Amino acid sequence: MTTTRVASPSVSVRAVVKAARPRQWVKNVLVLAAPALGGQIGDTDVLFAAAIAFVAFCCAASGIYFINDVRDIEEDRAHPTKRFRPIPAGEVSTRLAVVVGIGLLLAGLAVSLAANWQLFAVIATYEVVSLIYCLALKDEPVIDIAIIASGFLLRAVAGGAAAEIALSQWFLLAASFGSLFMAAGKRYAEAMMVEPGDASTRRSLSEYSASYLRFVWSVAAAILIMTYGLWAFEIKQLNGTPWAAISIAPFVLAVLRYAVDVDAGRAAAPEDIALSDRVLQGLAVVWLTLVAIAVYIG
Repeated sequence: MTTTRVASPSVSVRAVVKAARPRQWVKNVLVLAAPALGGQIGDTDVLFAAAIAFVAFCCAASGIYFINDVRDIEEDRAHPTKRFRPIPAGEVSTRLAVVVGIGLLLAGLAVSLAANWQLFAVIATYEVVSLIYCLALKDEPVIDIAIIASGFLLRAVAGGAAAEIALSQWFLLAASFGSLFMAAGKRYAEAMMVEPGDASTRRSLSEYSASYLRFVWSVAAAILIMTYGLWAFEIKQLNGTPWAAISIAPFVLAVLRYAVDVDAGRAAAPEDIALSDRVLQGLAVVWLTLVAIAVYIG
């Protein structure tokens, strides 16, 4: 006589939480960029608004992950690492994943309304663009990189929208090309994990060559450094101190350090690099210290 093994509720809850990918919430810290660089991170109201933006993005992004994993379930089962995710592994049913995903998307919109309509518009834009990407544009080369980059950019914009902070043109350009740099690096790492022309895990990968993706992230990195330099000199001109200009040095070194990880094919998950690369973390601390002195002390 055989018995059917039923998963315990704790195991199911653990699988659902894992499918939400809480480790990737570290990317949502980008909502602090605008308040921090705008010199207003010490304002309680601004910090509270940024916290709302962070929570809204955690809900929205996790909701997209559930929908994305249901859509890509067959491709993920053929992937060397994604096959262990709860949905392709069968730990979370597709029906439950869709229900949880839609619930989280609605929660993200609801949380954003606690700040203002501007944040609501940013979260709604992120969700709509991400859903279109998941359901229709994921296999379109170039467009897929642009949409991934827009996710990083919208996180940076969300903090400013929530706190109603005017964003510098150089900040927006640096955030845009920094986002493109990370998105192209992500695709490059994914392309390095499969054989050339192999479309079993992601059809758009068969359209990219390693040299093309290197070209994209190299151009993005160059423009990122240039636009950050223009922002730094703008701050230097405003407060008359050299600290913002000096911060260019650790910033460039951090970009070059991240490029080492990209070139080695380790940038498929940017949050993993941020949490594991000690040298990169050290450069980030030096850079943040100099920026803080420039923006808050002058």
